[in-house]
Amino acid sequence: MTARSPLAARAAELAAAPVPLRELGLLAQVGVRLHDAPGAPPRRAGSAAGGSAVAAALGFALPGVPNTTTGDGTRTALWLGPDEWLVLGPAGDEAALETLLAEALPRELGSVVGLSANRTVLELRGPAARDVLAAGCSLDLHPRAFGAGACAQTLLARAPVVLHQTDAEPVYRILVRGSFAGYLADWLLDAAAGVIANPPSPASGAASAPSAPPR
Repeated sequence: MTARSPLAARAAELAAAPVPLRELGLLAQVGVRLHDAPGAPPRRAGSAAGGSAVAAALGFALPGVPNTTTGDGTRTALWLGPDEWLVLGPAGDEAALETLLAEALPRELGSVVGLSANRTVLELRGPAARDVLAAGCSLDLHPRAFGAGACAQTLLARAPVVLHQTDAEPVYRILVRGSFAGYLADWLLDAAAGVIANPPSPASGAASAPSAPPR
């Protein structure tokens, strides 16, 4: 049975947002963890052999710098921790991507787990997108601190998300668990309306918006 994205019925509502917003749906998502090779000294970045095996399979290396990404235009690897990455691909690529990585990475060097149904992906873009996110996110989103290719695990309106800036326009992808998707969509719609109605001045920062999820 094909998984259904949690916001599939709200596409028209999201498209009508005053700041461009849409759900990309359940993209292919595969988690990768690397372990130290048996007998090797501990490494903060996981096993070099495991990283090489994954890079050979993907055609590009996993990012080694915290909160950065690598990719080939179709698939993208996000740095989540010293030994943890999330590899994204287009919808429908789930089985092929998971099999590719599982066959490439020996079990003694790491683990691969399919996460495609774990999070949906929202895309927010345009000149006001940064202000919308700043209304509910404590990250410094200035282009000097968080630009194209950056990613981070953070809280957005107190909902746990993975935030990934894909373009300098700016364009952001927001990966959120299905249980928070409806709440976060509501918050983004409200925050976007607030930012457009009351544009923040350079001195005052982003407009305020609701920040607490329902209990």
